Amino acid sequence: MPITGMNHAVLYVRDASRHEAFYQEVLGFETMITHPDSAYVFMRAPGSENHHDVAFFSIGDGAGKSEAGASTVGMYHLAWEVPSLDELAAMKERLETAGVLRGASNHGVNKSLYAVDPDGLEFEVMWLVPPDRWGDAAHAAVIEPLDLVADKAEFADLSQT
Repeated sequence: MPITGMNHAVLYVRDASRHEAFYQEVLGFETMITHPDSAYVFMRAPGSENHHDVAFFSIGDGAGKSEAGASTVGMYHLAWEVPSLDELAAMKERLETAGVLRGASNHGVNKSLYAVDPDGLEFEVMWLVPPDRWGDAAHAAVIEPLDLVADKAEFADLSQT
């Protein structure tokens, strides 16, 4: 049987309850399960039909920062998808207001915002261009500046919600 997609991610963090608050307030996630002593939390994205999309397990405030990509192997980031460019623009404002936005890129096949969580772990919020509009970008590593105004004009024919 083939794999149909990624179901969820589990991350070790200093304080699961701090991540729970961040994911609720900034990204709009819903808590599904919380350990009474904040040992873990399971959360679902606002538009998800999944039981949980991410779980956080507390390992304590004494944990060092992630060295993944600098001196150790590890995960680079998680990517959360939004259904429209309007939603991506709204998320950009939320991330800026929270002071966690670190970058934005046009990858041709998707439009992306990059931010960090309370432990400095990077995540992406992105809008996927419809596959029939990928063109040459489908097989290229595109990294260009994000221009949401131009992107909204280019994709104005799509239903924006």
